[in-house]
Amino acid sequence: MKKIKLEIVGLSYSQTQSGAYALVLGENAGTRRLPIIIGGFEAQAIAIELEKMSPSRPLTHDLFKTFAEQFEIKITEVLIYNLIEGIFYAKLVCENATGQYEIDARTSDAIAIAVRFGCPIYTHEFILKNAGIVLDDESSLPINEEAEQEIAELNEATTSSESKNDLQSKSTEELKNMLSNAVQDEKFELASKIRDELNNRKTS
Repeated sequence: MKKIKLEIVGLSYSQTQSGAYALVLGENAGTRRLPIIIGGFEAQAIAIELEKMSPSRPLTHDLFKTFAEQFEIKITEVLIYNLIEGIFYAKLVCENATGQYEIDARTSDAIAIAVRFGCPIYTHEFILKNAGIVLDDESSLPINEEAEQEIAELNEATTSSESKNDLQSKSTEELKNMLSNAVQDEKFELASKIRDELNNRKTS
């Protein structure tokens, strides 16, 4: 199955889940974005490595990297290989002197490890097709200093007034307009909720 390379576009505050963040991955040769909800600890781990900050003590993902290097294990890639009921599934592709191995991992942990090893992140077309958000331009969502500080301190994220019940009460046309506005405003996590509601209506 053909793999599509992704890159980290940025992190934003979750608009519907307190203490959570939206990790936004972008198609390397396209305009589709893949928002994934992750916890505050994982967001902190990713942000620290992307910004080349040095924590006073090793984080869990730093410990994993040191352990792997000591035993000559190399992480060659991370693959987000499935999407079931809104949950992304990922695996680490590893190599050592005896061969290549695949290890199942939470997507947030896999990406936190990927940025430490500098290895590529991939997914499949069907995942981008079902969960991706198409942008009209090449805009990106950088990790700004304010967001970085909030992640480091693991403060509470803001919540959205658009609950699941609110979305269910909207017409399909209203949801499409909301989706367009959310993407334009770079509110990727909210856009993913709207997209899921639209997809549910297609299958029902």
